[in-house]
Order: sequence, then structure tokens, then C-alpha cells
Amino acid sequence: MATLMVRDPLFAAPFRLMDELLRTGGNGSRVSGFTPLLDARETEDEYLVMVDLPGVKSEDVTIELNEQMLTISGARVPVESGEPQLVERAYGSFVRTLTLPTGVDSDQIRADYHDGVLELHIPKPAAVKPKKIAISTSSQKQIEK
Repeated sequence: MATLMVRDPLFAAPFRLMDELLRTGGNGSRVSGFTPLLDARETEDEYLVMVDLPGVKSEDVTIELNEQMLTISGARVPVESGEPQLVERAYGSFVRTLTLPTGVDSDQIRADYHDGVLELHIPKPAAVKPKKIAISTSSQKQIEK
């Protein structure tokens, strides 16, 4: 069974160290950027990927597909008005990468953006969709003879 694979520092330990090095510049000082939260769900016909991007304009998001690698990238810019009193929201660039199953028709991928959530609808390849197989009983075989 083919699956949608998230290549992300949150899901793979070797990448977690790399993410920390990139975010701190290797010397402990913070580099601007953030990792948007992502859900990936599977239905009978598609994979649904939902990425939380509050405060990010749709025109500041790029979705690219190179072979089986789907990359979502962009940036959230800080608010420049007023003197900061408390700043907890992360700003800067982000990148999330997903490995799609072999056979996904890239022309059928649909992206919607509303209420700060990017939704990617990725149709499953025909070979991955479950196929129902009818079960015949011995009484059906006797009737058919």
C-alpha cells in the first residue's frame, strides 16, 4: 500500500537535529522562520493535507511538485506598526515537504486556501485505491452450475 510520507523534522529524528541547526544558525542564536502545523488525512479517494498558515497571504505561499516531492514554502512577515510589548508569534520563511506515492496525477492536485488554512486535495493513484472483491459462497457456485 502506498502512503503519503511527510519528510519533516517533526517526524524524523535525524532531520530534527538538522532543523535545529538551521533554525539557530548552529550557534544558538535564533534565525527567523517557523514550521507551520500540518495534518495529513487519507480517505478512500484522496489524501487531504491541511496546513495552518494564519497571517500568511495566499500569494506568499508556493506549492511545487518535483517528481514525487511536494514542497510547500512561503513566509509570514511581522507587523511593523507600534512598539512591540510582547512578541510570541514566529515570523519568517517556512518549508514543508511531502513525498507523494508513485502514480499521483499532478494535474489533479487541488489547493484551496481559506481562514488561514491551506488545503491540498491529492487524488490517490488508481493502483492505491482499495478494490472491493466480491465473495462467492458455495451455494452460489452450485446454483451457477
